[in-house]
Order: sequence, then C-alpha cells, then structure tokens
Amino acid sequence: MQYWLMKSEPGEVSIDDALAAKTNPWFGVRNYQARNFMRDNMRVGDGVVFYHSSCAEPGVAGIAEVVSTAYPDDTQFDAASKYFDPKATAENPRWMMVDIKAIRKTRLLGLPEMRACEALSDMVVLKKGSRLSINPVTAAEWKVVMRLLDKKA
Repeated sequence: MQYWLMKSEPGEVSIDDALAAKTNPWFGVRNYQARNFMRDNMRVGDGVVFYHSSCAEPGVAGIAEVVSTAYPDDTQFDAASKYFDPKATAENPRWMMVDIKAIRKTRLLGLPEMRACEALSDMVVLKKGSRLSINPVTAAEWKVVMRLLDKKA
C-alpha cells in the first residue's frame, strides 16, 4: 500500500463535496509527473490525504482512498472543457485520472502546524516551490499526519 497527498481547490471539489459523492474522478491533472504517479504508481486501496489548496487556509481536510486504477481523463477530449488537449486522441490519450472515495472529513491540519512538526520536515508538500497536485507520502509521514489529525489543535 502506498500513500498520496492530493490537492483540490475547495471551490472545485471540497472534502464535503467528495463525501457527498460515492466516488470522485480526479480529473484535470495536467502535469506529467502527477499524471505518472496516477498511471504508474497508484493502486486500488492506496491511502489519500485530501488537501485543500488555493484557499484562505490550505491544509489537510480529510482522508480518502484510491478506488480505481488509472484510465483516460475524458476532459482532454472535450473541446468545451478548460482541460481540453488538442493533441490527445482516444488512441493515444495524454492524461489519466483515478477515482477516489472520501472516507472522512478531518479537522483542518494547516500548513503552520505541519511545518512545526519535525517528523514532516521532508514531506513534499512542505518543500519550497512544491506545486504538484499529487505528491507521494511515506508510510512514516502518513502515520504522523494521522496522529496529528487525532490531536486537538
């Protein structure tokens, strides 16, 4: 089992939106490294730290799990979509997605609290310049995040 941090803007898909749906297609990823994580590394059952980004208080907002293997992102073929890619074809899709299922909403574990935790100092999301929407999370980091989420802020 592997672990991932997946960022979503709450205005696009919040943890509440994710909980209301049975499954959530993680569409619109347009970064090759993030796409490769989904395509090559994500497996059904992997743990997901659901992270709210590009908002007043970014941070961990919930826990989810991967519930599908990677498959072509349909938005790449839709000319009306902001995620349209004219170079993508059904025979040679460029962009992939996976489905996730939200497990639970958590208290917000914000960046200041995460940065203050020495055990998370190497976490990719906390590195300067880290902008990927999907990041690997080590098993040790996962355990620390779970422990922090169980603490009262």
